[in-house]
Amino acid sequence: MLERSNHRFEKPLSRRGLIQAGGIGALGLNLTKLLRADDRRSDQNISGTPPKSCIFIHQYGGLSQLDSWDMKPNTPQEIRGPYKPIETATPGFQVCELMPQLARVSEKFAVIRSMTHHMAQHDKANSMLLAGRRNPAVNDPSFGAIVSKLSPAVESIPAHVWLQKYGGGSAPPEHTYLTGGHLGMAYAPMLIGETHDENPASKDFRVRAFDTNEAISLKRLEERWQLLQGLQNFSGKKTSSAFESLDIYQQQSFDLLHSSDAKSAFDIKKEKPSTRDRYGRNPLGQNLLLARRLIESGVRLVNVVAWTGLGVGEKFVSLETWDMHGNADVGIFENGWNGLPFALPRTDQAVATLLEDLQDRGLLDSTLVVLVGEFGRTPVISKGAKRIGRDHWPQCYSAMVAGAGIRGGAVYGESDDRAAYVKSRPVTLEDFTATLFKAMDINPASRLSPNGFTIPASNGNPIEALL
Repeated sequence: MLERSNHRFEKPLSRRGLIQAGGIGALGLNLTKLLRADDRRSDQNISGTPPKSCIFIHQYGGLSQLDSWDMKPNTPQEIRGPYKPIETATPGFQVCELMPQLARVSEKFAVIRSMTHHMAQHDKANSMLLAGRRNPAVNDPSFGAIVSKLSPAVESIPAHVWLQKYGGGSAPPEHTYLTGGHLGMAYAPMLIGETHDENPASKDFRVRAFDTNEAISLKRLEERWQLLQGLQNFSGKKTSSAFESLDIYQQQSFDLLHSSDAKSAFDIKKEKPSTRDRYGRNPLGQNLLLARRLIESGVRLVNVVAWTGLGVGEKFVSLETWDMHGNADVGIFENGWNGLPFALPRTDQAVATLLEDLQDRGLLDSTLVVLVGEFGRTPVISKGAKRIGRDHWPQCYSAMVAGAGIRGGAVYGESDDRAAYVKSRPVTLEDFTATLFKAMDINPASRLSPNGFTIPASNGNPIEALL
């Protein structure tokens, strides 16, 4: 680490003044969103064991529970759909025939069949999922931001990374997942994948956050960094919180620029071709492989949007793979980017491989894996604007959780005979999120307010039967 400069200034600089002085971007870096505060505390861990990590996979658009985890084969055709259930490795537990690899490793995960809330609008439902609250405030931090505060990374690598930005008209507001909410920007994630084709399945993929201004030498960067450090010596006067936050951003940028470990973690080309093939050469498969590399390198939480890519000759429409109304000129049961025969087998392959890979590397016990959408789909199949599909349905849907001490081979909760409403053991977003926190050895009751007395991480109750 470079020593602080002896430069001194007569009065504190405002954020505006610092910008004018070249503070933001003065290093010629693109890493100023890798935000990790120096004063993070790890004393919220409730087990005393090494911190756990999480890979949170968002099935953006809402997966049909009836065509995946909660099939109803004895219902009429317009409800059950065309697919048959298959047995899993867990006696009495069946899943869709499009998920044979996950069926084979069912002892590694649990399925919740009684997720429920009442918001059928994508953006609002995603905001609720991200915050783990049925009525989130505008500035509520996301699950990832809370994890990165209460269980910070210790390596020279960001605590929180987001792979594949939400896209399409139904995306939640960026402040709900690309900032730290009321916790501050120090807990915002590092975003990789601004557009649909910026993902590790692309031939020319690279992490642009590590790019520097080609016109600026490393020596010149160090000189600028020393100057910025000198801005903190204000003749004994205390700096503003905004300035201190900016210093955190620049500190992390500089550290990461010099971190060969961080650069290596993001370099998916270091993986064997056979491993990349095993995950699947599509955006979701390669993003999950990258997520595993990041977790292995010390990242605490990786969010992955489950964009499974495009078929041959298809043109990009939206990242909402799982919003299968039949409105995107692809029916829910058709083999195209927005259909189950295309998207579900790719997800089956990638997620099953992830679970096996984590276990083989001794990481599954310390890594929580979550697979869930913002809601489910209607029990009755309908005719969309162009093709057959299922519409939004938040009243009852399913989620998969694995690793980090989650009881494998378990099915929690029960839906009615049409998978339309919860029959037993309803799971709210609050309870779901509290369960995730506890699986990660984070106390859900940890207080997030500056005074340490209000705003708990979660108001829910962990599902003890899954832990």
